[in-house]
Amino acid sequence: MSNLELSVAWRYLRSRRGSRLLSFISMIAIGGVVVGVSALIVIMGVMNGLQRDLRDKILVASPDVRVLSVGDDMTMGDWKTTLARVQRLPGVTAAAPFVLKQGLITKGNDYAEAAYMVGIPPQGPGVPDVTAIRQHVVKGGDFRFLSSDGERQGVVLGKRLAERLNAWPGDKVTLVSAPHGVKASQIFGQFIPTVRQFEVSGLFETGMYEYDNGYVFLDLAAAQELAGLDSSVTGLELRAADRWQAPALAHRVSAALGFGYHTMDWQEQNRSLFQALKLEKLGMGIILLLIVVVAAFNIVSTLTMVVTDKTREIGILKAMGMTARAIRRIFLVQGLVIGLVGTGLGLLLGLLASLALDRYKLIALDPQIYLIDHLPVALQPLDVVAIVLASVAIAGMATLYPAVQAARLYPIEAIRHE
Repeated sequence: MSNLELSVAWRYLRSRRGSRLLSFISMIAIGGVVVGVSALIVIMGVMNGLQRDLRDKILVASPDVRVLSVGDDMTMGDWKTTLARVQRLPGVTAAAPFVLKQGLITKGNDYAEAAYMVGIPPQGPGVPDVTAIRQHVVKGGDFRFLSSDGERQGVVLGKRLAERLNAWPGDKVTLVSAPHGVKASQIFGQFIPTVRQFEVSGLFETGMYEYDNGYVFLDLAAAQELAGLDSSVTGLELRAADRWQAPALAHRVSAALGFGYHTMDWQEQNRSLFQALKLEKLGMGIILLLIVVVAAFNIVSTLTMVVTDKTREIGILKAMGMTARAIRRIFLVQGLVIGLVGTGLGLLLGLLASLALDRYKLIALDPQIYLIDHLPVALQPLDVVAIVLASVAIAGMATLYPAVQAARLYPIEAIRHE
């Protein structure tokens, strides 16, 4: 492209006396691109932030991979042998047994709360941290489950659950569980539940409403007794070397153990939630991209008005020997300048807004509904690059029609144009 073409394109973009309307419309077109690009960047950042925060909070108490037994019993009796086999597999950095049971918790009165009772090995030397739950104790003791008598008869409650029960470290609570193997027909018949009294040894807070509101952690042996499992466990929890490789690890573990075992990675456990977030992200992206499309129509109208206003000048340029291709490039440059300037300003505004939202937590959320307490933002370079490229491409396509119309003008008819 020659300097003459660039000079003419720049002259047509500038405001001059008697033609300020065109410059104002150009600013409107740029503003539309700015709004569209900045909105896209902020919304994509928010959706990524929601996925990241929910994933991190879910994985506080949920392992990368769970290994479960298949069958009517739904328990794992030979878990020590299975644990030794799993620990030797590549990609497994930690593994431990667990017991998961639903039941009731009460503090010596008629009021009871439903709770998930999770039995895990007590914290100590040689005990692997499969999840990060042990790092979230906020009051009382740790996950050694030590009661005041020196025995492992302690439980660690979620903070919200403790607040509703008014149960604090040192208080006594009662856990009630149906015996393992109770049939559905017996639920409305007669069976003797297992009732055990424990001491609250600590409280944890993860920021995840589901955990803080309904989870009770206790010693693995105490959970086996409460659930009536004898020496069996519900399954094994595994931590992967790379969390994003958990599906591949789950498949490898399943292949190694063979029939009778079922593996489930963290993505599969929460598939519906993350699929909903991905679908929402896609929908919001398409809707907000329409703002950029509307701005592209402004670019078309702006350049069309420039062609109409500069018809005689275009005719003179063609009569002096400028080719149709050169005329077309002049208007392509104008449209690309509008698109690039709008995209650049929108990128800057979107990045600043995203950083401010994330750093200062400007938008608070109800954790009971959204599971998190503020609107998070996490920018991904690929998303930003895709938004910038899409905006520039749409702006470039918007210049095609006016540029072709200008290039088709006949010199004599253009010069006679009034």
